Amino acid sequence: MGKILEINGPLVKLELPQTVIGEQVRVGRIGLIGEVIGRDGDTALAQLYEDSAGLCPGEEAEGLGWPLSVELGPGLLGAIFDGVQRPLQAVREQSGDRIARGVSVPALPRDTRWHFVPNPERRAGSMLAGGDVLGTVQETESIQHRILTPPLIHGELLELAPEGDHTVEEVIGRVRLADGRIEKLHLFQRWPVRMPRPYTQRDHAVVPLITGQRILDTFYPLLKGGKAAIPGPFGAGKTMLQQQIARWCNAEIVIYVGCGERGNELTDVLEFMPRLKDPHTGRPLMERTLMVANTSNMPVVAREASIYVGITLAEYFRDQGYDVVMVADSTSRWAEALREVSGRLGHMPVEEGYPAYLGSRLAAFYERAGRVETLAGDHGSVTLIGSVSPPGGDFSEPVTSHTKEIIQTFWALSKELADARHYPAVDWLESFSGNVSSAAKWWAEHVDPEWESARAEALDLLAASEELQRIVNLVGVEALSSEQRWTLESADLIKQGLLQQSAIDDADSFSTPEKQFTLLAALLEINHQGMKLVKLGAPARRLIEMPLLAQARRWKNQHSSADIAGLKARVAAIPDAFEPLLQEYIQPPSPLRGEGQGERVGAQALGSQT
Repeated sequence: MGKILEINGPLVKLELPQTVIGEQVRVGRIGLIGEVIGRDGDTALAQLYEDSAGLCPGEEAEGLGWPLSVELGPGLLGAIFDGVQRPLQAVREQSGDRIARGVSVPALPRDTRWHFVPNPERRAGSMLAGGDVLGTVQETESIQHRILTPPLIHGELLELAPEGDHTVEEVIGRVRLADGRIEKLHLFQRWPVRMPRPYTQRDHAVVPLITGQRILDTFYPLLKGGKAAIPGPFGAGKTMLQQQIARWCNAEIVIYVGCGERGNELTDVLEFMPRLKDPHTGRPLMERTLMVANTSNMPVVAREASIYVGITLAEYFRDQGYDVVMVADSTSRWAEALREVSGRLGHMPVEEGYPAYLGSRLAAFYERAGRVETLAGDHGSVTLIGSVSPPGGDFSEPVTSHTKEIIQTFWALSKELADARHYPAVDWLESFSGNVSSAAKWWAEHVDPEWESARAEALDLLAASEELQRIVNLVGVEALSSEQRWTLESADLIKQGLLQQSAIDDADSFSTPEKQFTLLAALLEINHQGMKLVKLGAPARRLIEMPLLAQARRWKNQHSSADIAGLKARVAAIPDAFEPLLQEYIQPPSPLRGEGQGERVGAQALGSQT
């Protein structure tokens, strides 16, 4: 037992000779929890996860004997935790609408009984290694929870409970370790959040994460086990895009971490997510989702810890063989927490006051994503998607620039696109993906071998239109040739008919890969047909006035992902729509030539253009 010596905001100097760095401590008469981050002789420096107002020097302090850890077991899914894994619903029942300081509630319910089915391969006398599957619990209708041996346990299994109902604290087995000690096994385990959970080896990520958002899947793909960032200024739609990804992606587990976001935004998420239905199973989406909520008015140190709580929970489900997506909103608020704590510690500030170790902390966090072979021999993945909130939309600020160097996929949001009501407001010029070649193999095998070339052609068209738009802004559209005007119109067709996507339209909210490619191929076919006519002398104005263009812009809303046949029928009819104009501009027969000769000349001219 020790005492408080000094108090500096969330940093408290303690007289605790026996503590070690990383150990949790309880201080003051109301029992505030913190973490030791420094030692000097018999004194320890701790950062508290709660507001230190009201603490006085001389009050008692004690070390708890373990680092900041999370409880891992049945009862996680569907729950909403704060930044240090306190279940908010249980906290509300105990302390009301406002979280009382010092409240202590176990993360997992202690009175719930779970039906445990033992693994028939685990028999008394067999050897048990870390990560082995002891049995299963059907946690929700959608997810079967696999009860794992704690990673550091190795020894002889002495007994394993038969099938039956157990609470998380009841002993379900015993293991004799190599040194002769007997270790008890439970339905849950604890793991320190700042230590990555072990695995056998990393695998190469080869399967794209299908989000159903066309500009992400088709133009800037992300692989399962990959790392992505969504930078954007206030009002650009980061939270809505993350909600769309969480709702529609083809991962089995979704973890949403609200780190330092405004309370009203996080409240919208907490009210919105539980009402959603899982489009893959028809069950409530929360059956395979859990949330960590830490608003901007909560203690800054808990904000810093919430990111690690979320990624540790993600690794736990990865170890069960699941594909997990973790959405962190936002890493900028987490970096601001690092800056505030480092300032109180007296660390040397560098760019914009951030500590010198900002880049290494970001890299260590994102490095915990990946696709791995688990200790049990299964394969699981953690896909990490972090949003970044650069002040004023400046992508050169430290958090965005460091993140850009670390991640593989960069979905940059544009305030200009958002102001123009173009959603998702992903900037096709600022964004990039390092996974195109790997994703192309999957698209070629499962959708169409022309995906990579079609994607490249569409991006070239969009880039060319940006150059032409600058000319239009300077001297007007009359300065463009018909070919340039058609390029501009075709790019606009792709923007409106493919890249824009409504989150509230049942047919348009989600697009399967087949629908995405069919739409892309259709719009490129319109561009090809129009370019033939322009090169034959047709004015771009005649093409722009065609009803087909207005119809093509609505195909995404008129054909759901289940109606691919109807959409393909539209594509097949595209050449027929251009046929009247084509016949008009094919070179007519000359009276000096024999019958049919002019038609052959016109056909040759058309062929040379194609």
